[in-house]
Amino acid sequence: MKTIVIIGAGYGGLRAAELLCKNTPHRIILIDKNPYHYMQTEVYGYIAGRFDMSDIAVDLESFTRGLGDQITFVQENVTQIDAANKTIITETGSYHYDYAILAVGAQTNFFTFIEGLKEHTHGIKDIQRAFAFRQAFEKRLADKLQNKTFKRAGDLHIAIAGAGLSGVEIAAEMAHTLKRYEKILARCSRRLKISLIDAAPTILPGMHPYIIDKARKRLHELGIELYTDAFISQIGERNITFKDGTKLDFDFIIFTAGIKAADLTATLDTEKNRIGQIIPDAHLMVKNYPDLFTVGDCTEIKDNKGNILPPTAQTAEKSAAYVATYIEQKERGKTPAPFSAKIDGVFIALGGTYALGILYNTIKVEGYLAYLLKKAITRFYRLGLELKVNAGYKKRDLRI
Repeated sequence: MKTIVIIGAGYGGLRAAELLCKNTPHRIILIDKNPYHYMQTEVYGYIAGRFDMSDIAVDLESFTRGLGDQITFVQENVTQIDAANKTIITETGSYHYDYAILAVGAQTNFFTFIEGLKEHTHGIKDIQRAFAFRQAFEKRLADKLQNKTFKRAGDLHIAIAGAGLSGVEIAAEMAHTLKRYEKILARCSRRLKISLIDAAPTILPGMHPYIIDKARKRLHELGIELYTDAFISQIGERNITFKDGTKLDFDFIIFTAGIKAADLTATLDTEKNRIGQIIPDAHLMVKNYPDLFTVGDCTEIKDNKGNILPPTAQTAEKSAAYVATYIEQKERGKTPAPFSAKIDGVFIALGGTYALGILYNTIKVEGYLAYLLKKAITRFYRLGLELKVNAGYKKRDLRI
């Protein structure tokens, strides 16, 4: 029996764990520094107050127990990978592997050329930062209402730096939430302003023109102010300074404009791109590291035409599924084909029951239908996790 170590319990790590438990007899160790799986694709709803913590976090101990006895969850921080001895080193121990899968994801890239960025902004790549923003925002809103300090439009101003998928979804959901509360908050809700800022010429850079155009119209309908071609040079405690010298005041700011690979990738002596993502071989194996694979956001993943795939949950799951299949086939003496995948489609939530989607780059959906499709995809994923978690809880109760 071989030992397979999976480092990271994001979308890619969990997909690999599920498939390996289902299709192989090997011992599997899942290592993550957190005790939970973070559903970052749903963070827009959590930040806006629509979802609770239980909607975006899944207990990993129960999840792995639900997968079966062949897998073990270890809550540890991995510090090093010893390729020569095929050993994963953590802060308190070490784990030998026959195969290892690096699925550590990405983190917010607080650009050093923007002064004050890290000190004054909230990121969303981890639960702690998302929770901190939501808590601070709700407290400030309550204080404003209690003290009746709203005087004019924009008395409470939320700035979102980064108009990619996450930034647009957060802006739209927050704006829609405020509109929902208009009857309760009366004029106060109209004194809340949301600004969405990006250095690119358009929102959602790189996405299909249909998505960009429809999303822009929806954001305008929600009253969100858009700043494109807007280069930020400095962020202070309460204001943004743009490259042209103009300033924009804010009460809260969220930064969603950039990512970089998790810190562990920097310890590996292999080829990487400018944001630290590992550039693997054709089988998603880390160069210079035999039997060490890399999947998800910590990896530069390309389709069969050489185009870089976006760092999404879909890309993470496809790459993880390939690696799990590769290991299974290799153990059977087969020669696996190189990795080949493409994006099936993209959905974007734009507040309430409105969404946009495009499938296979041709089929366009919008409004309530797109919302239902996106919700079904998310619910299907969540249901799969919940079934494993519930089974794991029952096993725990039996052991007690």
